[in-house]
Amino acid sequence: MVISPKHIGDDRGYFSETYNQRDFAKLGLKIPLVQDNQSLSAQKGTLRGLHFQTAPHAQVKLIRVLYGAIYDVCVDIRHGSPTFGQHVGVTLSAQNRQQLWVPEGFAHGFCTLTPDTVVLYKVSTYYAPDHDKGLAWDDPALGIDWPLDAGCDPVLSPKDRQHPNLAGLPTYFEDTPDVS
Repeated sequence: MVISPKHIGDDRGYFSETYNQRDFAKLGLKIPLVQDNQSLSAQKGTLRGLHFQTAPHAQVKLIRVLYGAIYDVCVDIRHGSPTFGQHVGVTLSAQNRQQLWVPEGFAHGFCTLTPDTVVLYKVSTYYAPDHDKGLAWDDPALGIDWPLDAGCDPVLSPKDRQHPNLAGLPTYFEDTPDVS
């Protein structure tokens, strides 16, 4: 879900309430967020992801950009879901002030569109290294059209070079139909 917080500006600058638990609950987003993470990517074309945590530490994420811009992607990795293996990609920037809500059962990653990009994301559970997993950013089955300059490879961490493709990913999440 893309969220556009209210923005009140004047000659001094602006004010924006980026997270209010009551307002998010009215949107059906009732999961409390417990930790803030912030990253700086110095180079344009830095790619982080695709990341997720497994149960019982699976995370919901609320992503926003404080400086610069990213192409933000989430991939449905819930086996049995009608959208399994499909992705959504949106541009988030300090200028457009939009945020992306990423539910549990989705791998998340982004590619920086500008140098010195600062991303802030709130998460619903604390970081748990033993439950930290990933999905290959370049899996052809995903069909993600990362906005990389022609002939340029992304700037990747060694960890992000080693994630499995979707076909080799264990079943960490299953889509359970609502039977109520």
